Amino acid sequence: MSQEKYMREALHLAEMGMRGGRGGPFGCVVVRKGEIVGRGHNRVTSTNDPTAHAEVVAIRDACANLETFQLDDCELYTSCEPCPMCLSAIYWARIPQIFYGNTRTDAAAIGFDDDFIYQQVPLPPEQRTVKMQLFLRDEAQGAFKEWAAKTDKVRY
Repeated sequence: MSQEKYMREALHLAEMGMRGGRGGPFGCVVVRKGEIVGRGHNRVTSTNDPTAHAEVVAIRDACANLETFQLDDCELYTSCEPCPMCLSAIYWARIPQIFYGNTRTDAAAIGFDDDFIYQQVPLPPEQRTVKMQLFLRDEAQGAFKEWAAKTDKVRY
């Protein structure tokens, strides 16, 4: 398959999911060595899961199919520039290349405005709209200390 075919598959998934009433107009595929290994379309409203964005669904599918949590030899094709959550998932999965069809400005024009989140991320926690408070840190440190000493941990 060519890059155009991968993107067209992502666009097809966006249309299919939207027309099927499963979520917004977003689709995604993960490609490894010329083969689609993960597919996803937005399922937020049909699953009542705010994290069920096309990219997250496709990454989960690819990881399950490849039996790995790192996709560092894959590419991601998505119908729209990833939101901050999806971009973070892409970084955590170690995907080195993203191709996207629509921009975040295009998404904002139809009611999906992620720019607010992009503006919130660089702010110090005390300045964000979502209130954050450090709480029970001494107790929380227990698991971190145990992890630091663990000799059989799988790093990621």
